[in-house]
Amino acid sequence: MLRLGRREFDAHEPVIMAIVNRTPDSFYDQGATFRDEPALARVEQAVSEGAAIIDIGGVKAGPGEEVTAEEEARRTVGFVAEVRRRFPDVIISVDTWRHEVGEAVCEAGADLLNDAWGGVDPRLAEVAGRYGAGIVCTHAGGTQPRTRPHRIAYDDVMADILEVTVALAERAVSLGVPRESVMIDPGHDFGKNTRHSLEATRRLGEMVSTGWPVLVSLSNKDFVGETLDRPVKERVVGTLATTAVSAWLGAQVYRVHEVAETRQVLDMVASIAGHRPPSVARRGLA
Repeated sequence: MLRLGRREFDAHEPVIMAIVNRTPDSFYDQGATFRDEPALARVEQAVSEGAAIIDIGGVKAGPGEEVTAEEEARRTVGFVAEVRRRFPDVIISVDTWRHEVGEAVCEAGADLLNDAWGGVDPRLAEVAGRYGAGIVCTHAGGTQPRTRPHRIAYDDVMADILEVTVALAERAVSLGVPRESVMIDPGHDFGKNTRHSLEATRRLGEMVSTGWPVLVSLSNKDFVGETLDRPVKERVVGTLATTAVSAWLGAQVYRVHEVAETRQVLDMVASIAGHRPPSVARRGLA
């Protein structure tokens, strides 16, 4: 059972986490949701299309202009409070590695801290434990926030992913985070080259076998672009193919830009797997 905010999800229930970037320089939408009203409209659309989680980020993942903790909080805290007011039942996640920001957004109503940089600030998990918030424990290969990997190598990339994420998850529980509110994430592209991310995808079953719910953040990432030699705006098909494979292997939570398309892919895979009946079944019965 996965429990986040007011919601509970059984083991075979796929969950969509919609991305809402509060940044002027995000790699995908170039700041389309930096201002409040477009961002709130994005939340409303994502919820209507089937997102259970809204993931709010105040700093883009890649290199760029420095964003202080104070500026990150300014971009996210008030917005979290407004989303909580307008959408009381939605699960609010904040993509941050800083404990100061984590504290502020939990005070404002966040349910989940998405630590995409692999525990680089160990106090973030302490904040989650203190507030009873969930946490995403990600493998980032030991890289520092907002840096790109350079000639990174692993003897066995999945062994490293498992060692790091399971240790982070167990530590989070020891700090008071509810076990049913902890997820592990292989960290596609983070501290990895394209071959590492492809291998992590085809071996996702090993993460699922740990018993921790698995979150994947695949949407329009560089490993998809390099695999197909496609620019950012032409990676949706590759992303959805990777989503289908990840769903078949047992990942549960999907951090995405395209909510409606992802919902269809996840529903189709769930129906093929026998976990979801068809919406309509008239063929051959008339």
